Amino acid sequence: MTRTLLCIIACALPIVSVAETPKISNGRVVDDDGMTLYTFDKDTVPGKSACVGACTAIWSAAVADSYDKASGDWGLIAASNGKHQWTYKGHPLYRFAQDKQAGQMNGDGFKGMWHTVKP
Repeated sequence: MTRTLLCIIACALPIVSVAETPKISNGRVVDDDGMTLYTFDKDTVPGKSACVGACTAIWSAAVADSYDKASGDWGLIAASNGKHQWTYKGHPLYRFAQDKQAGQMNGDGFKGMWHTVKP
């Protein structure tokens, strides 16, 4: 009887999704998996990514989940396929295809235009 009562109470509670945003770790901005995030010097138009076409094969947008919300320095801009891309202080965020493990920063300084994000 006690288990049934507990389930009635606990099972009736709504499941709440907590919006996960990129975070600051070890002096840089990373995604939920600890992968380094980058900014692109050619992103000069507010609210728009300049990384299009072939660029996106190497530099994928840090895409937000549908339930994520902007907060403080973390923002969202329109991305492809109706999704949203994370921004930090207005700068779109990207992942580098050559970073294979959490903590790698292989894209830092790439072609002098890509940079790890530091708070």
